[in-house]
Amino acid sequence: MTNASDTQNTIDLSGEWRLSTAEGEHGAAITLPGDVHSALQVAGIIPDPYFGRNEEAVQWVAEHDWTLERSFFLDHADGQWYLDIDYLDTVAVVFVNDVPVLSADNCFRRYRPDVSAALQPGENTIRILLHSSIAAGAERQARQPFYIPYSTNNSPIANGNMLRKPQCHFGWDWNIAVAPLGLYGTIALKKLDPARIEHLETEQVHHEDGSVDLHVKLTLHAFEPSVVPVHFEFDGVRERLDCGIPAGETVIAHVFHIEKPRLWWPAGSGEQALYTLSADIPGETLTRRIGLRTIALITDPDEAGSRFAFKVNGREIFCRGANWIPADALFSRTSQEKTEDLLQSAVAAHMNMIRVWGGGFYEQDYFYDLCDRLGLMVWQDFMFACNLYPCTEDFLSNVSQEVDYQVRRLSSHPSIALWCGDNELVGALTWFKESRDNRDRYLVAYDRLNRVIEQGVKKAYPQAIWWPSSPASGYLDYGDAWHADGSGDMHYWSVWHENKSFANYRTIKPRFCSEFGFQSYTSMPVIETFADSGDMNIASPVIELHQKNAGGNERIAGTMFRYFRFPKDFANFVYLSQIQQGLAIGTAVDYWRSLKPHCMGTLYWQLNDTWPVASWSSLDYGGSWKALHYMARRFFQPVNVVAIPSEDETSIAFSMVNDTLEELTVDMNLFAVTLDGERLPIRTATGTCPPDRAAPLLTLDETDIPVDALLAWSFIASNGMSGEGHLALQPYKALELQPAGLETSVAPLADGRFEITVSATGLALFVMLEADCPGRYSDNAFDLHAGISRRVTFTPATPLVDGRIPQFRTYDLQSCQQLG
Repeated sequence: MTNASDTQNTIDLSGEWRLSTAEGEHGAAITLPGDVHSALQVAGIIPDPYFGRNEEAVQWVAEHDWTLERSFFLDHADGQWYLDIDYLDTVAVVFVNDVPVLSADNCFRRYRPDVSAALQPGENTIRILLHSSIAAGAERQARQPFYIPYSTNNSPIANGNMLRKPQCHFGWDWNIAVAPLGLYGTIALKKLDPARIEHLETEQVHHEDGSVDLHVKLTLHAFEPSVVPVHFEFDGVRERLDCGIPAGETVIAHVFHIEKPRLWWPAGSGEQALYTLSADIPGETLTRRIGLRTIALITDPDEAGSRFAFKVNGREIFCRGANWIPADALFSRTSQEKTEDLLQSAVAAHMNMIRVWGGGFYEQDYFYDLCDRLGLMVWQDFMFACNLYPCTEDFLSNVSQEVDYQVRRLSSHPSIALWCGDNELVGALTWFKESRDNRDRYLVAYDRLNRVIEQGVKKAYPQAIWWPSSPASGYLDYGDAWHADGSGDMHYWSVWHENKSFANYRTIKPRFCSEFGFQSYTSMPVIETFADSGDMNIASPVIELHQKNAGGNERIAGTMFRYFRFPKDFANFVYLSQIQQGLAIGTAVDYWRSLKPHCMGTLYWQLNDTWPVASWSSLDYGGSWKALHYMARRFFQPVNVVAIPSEDETSIAFSMVNDTLEELTVDMNLFAVTLDGERLPIRTATGTCPPDRAAPLLTLDETDIPVDALLAWSFIASNGMSGEGHLALQPYKALELQPAGLETSVAPLADGRFEITVSATGLALFVMLEADCPGRYSDNAFDLHAGISRRVTFTPATPLVDGRIPQFRTYDLQSCQQLG
């Protein structure tokens, strides 16, 4: 029971509630914010859904209605009281003392119902009835004037497109399908005395002299007319306004002038300067961190079509990044600390943009605060993905309120770069028989939805940058943006879904590629958390259940046959799948960055995982780095040298890529590496690369490279950035690799880290270290040549005790494929 004695105007109702089915079965405690499945697991009612084939054993949970209940104490019940609720998932009725006070059906809205008439002095009860999303979806589908298809490939649980909740809750080709439910945000009882803050919004006006006017809008809601003292504070300047306000909503405006602002820049381009803005009224203070910056999306026509480039503070920024999906399939397993770790890993790999994909959540406030602080620009989708959606009046009204709330909540974040209407809804018109047979009907339905979102964005935040869909070739363009590389953003999936070669990435020239990806298995230490030793086989039922893309395992294996000799055991299969993934994505990024400024962004699919699964992610579930992430740190480095083989395979062009504002000199050494690891110098090259450009450095004839040798290089730029790489001129499987003679030694360091020295007597390609405990390496997935050693530091995720030294396993390409 909660007592209101310490603060009579707010009762925090988070904490422990009682959970049961609507029929009173399966009673357990649940902690809010939290989800039902996690509470049932803690209570021992269901097994861990992520382990083995337990996903199949917990399907019954989503088929039931669930009741959450608790009591609280009020000294007195006079005055105006309301509930403050957000992230309520999803179709729910809230009762106070058995009086229904809220009927909700949108996880993405905030609800503030007046509950004054339902309260009583003394003990009160609050009960939330969560309806089964499965039943609610089916009921709403039946009410539609015509059938609204959803992607059965992604969603084994039907009709998720009927509900305003994360679409990936119904499954996806990387997600567990359990249709979770619960409450993931605020749950509090508050008194309206005399007013409350509804929104705190800002707009920026940047003047030619460099000064900025920050326009602040504070929306208050009052029960009755009153005089409210309002304080605004910005960068140490505090202003008081005594405002007479009527009942209902009132907007109070104020302007702060900043003569010499410190500007906010994306990571790698400058400082992430942040100012503190606060607004307070009696009993309530709201604080925002404000970054002063200009941002524009350049879509000017050019000879290839039209550009797609972000300009921040007058400078075009090449966007390096990845797509973000929810941090976990079950909310109770998430935390701010885990999210920060994932986003820190993005920045550590030289990323400056994250795309919040449209099948998950509008993330919690702390997510965007972290992006502000870390310098990660956010491409923000609205939460519509890969399905068709209703266009009935009630659905569109619900969406309109969702858009208004989310845009007002998030628009002041400097990290928000773009508001995008949806993910792949235009393409989805071609995926279903119903929409192929009657395109007009479904295109009109789509346009109605898209217009409601667009109009809502522009009304709530006129300064917003709007993009209608991803992918899209342009405004009001309903064409095939998957394969049109002249304008707009692309999703390029031909290499994965159509089984084309990695070299196929070099056949297109995107203006901005916002999705492309290649799968790998999650790492062995993660697999060991959900699979028993008898399951360690790519065709075992457990491993197959933890692969959600139809044909995904066959695609991984089939691609290996194309490029590699088949690995000798399951662990090496997992390792090689990750190397293969890194090579695929690196091939695309290297080429597309070399096209700069024609191409101005690459966001691969995807950064993170929601549970332990085979997927396109570069971070394992839990946050450890897969091989791709270590490789991304190299291929996303602001200064790089990339090798691009010619289409006729007669030459290799080297390009310098410079994402910095300074002209740079690049010195490169080229050499051949024999299959026993000896290095043979070929030539050196020096080039000058203009600021913010890619430029040619050298073209090498393939005949300059000895037969059965690799081409390798190292470079250093005048700003100190350096790198290395290699290129195999034939498939790796054709190379008669010799044993690398890898040896490792481990030494503990005083700060709790460990130094691993790895040496080779031969050629060791893609050396990968793997510990028996989670942690991060200073480098991984690197090459060693004969007589070369490398020191790598390993930082355990949690400090090891009692002098324990981790056990390390070492992988490389030759030993991966060699029996005996």
